[in-house]
Amino acid sequence: MATASSEAARSGSPDPADLGEQQEHSPTRQPPAVTAPPPAATLTDAGELLRALAAPVRIAIVLQLHHAPRCVHELVEALDVTQPLISQHLRVLKATGVVHGERRGREVVYHLVDDHLAHIVVDAVAHVQEEAQPV
Repeated sequence: MATASSEAARSGSPDPADLGEQQEHSPTRQPPAVTAPPPAATLTDAGELLRALAAPVRIAIVLQLHHAPRCVHELVEALDVTQPLISQHLRVLKATGVVHGERRGREVVYHLVDDHLAHIVVDAVAHVQEEAQPV
């Protein structure tokens, strides 16, 4: 007579009795590999970078610049906020190396330094939008 455990072993699926606490302490279960954390300075810098991205207006700026480089007046128009506020947020993003400004005549055109941070912002926004949708 086949038991649930022998059926589970043949099918490759875990035995329900082995799930939970028992599985955690199973002598055959290998713990995940332990990796050394990055240096403290790297973690500090990453925290500063994430703090720079934490303001809603800065998130919106990064999303705008992800699509195309923009000058301040284009960001003001697209985001419907004041020019001094956009400039203040751009200063923070420049100081943390998220954006770079390039003078073109009387205007400064801003662009993302690289797309890594845009992916973080896009993924964060998508995650929130997924959670907001009814199941």
